[in-house]
Amino acid sequence: MSAPFIDHSAAALALLNRGEKLTRKAGSFLGQCVVDPTPLTPAQSDWLATLLDRAGLPPVAEVSNG
Repeated sequence: MSAPFIDHSAAALALLNRGEKLTRKAGSFLGQCVVDPTPLTPAQSDWLATLLDRAGLPPVAEVSNG
C-alpha cells in the first residue's frame, strides 16, 4: 500500500487528478479541500476517507498532537 497523504489538500488533488467519475457535489467538495487549508470537520474527514477508499487510494495521515 502507498504511504498516506500528508494532508487533505494533497488527497483531494490526487482524487481530482485521477479522472474518476465524481458527482458535482463531490467535485465541489474536493475542490474546496484543495484550496482551503481550514481543518476538515469529522463528517468531511469521513467523506474524504470514503472517496479515497473507493478510488483505491491511501488515507490521509493521522495528525499527532504531541
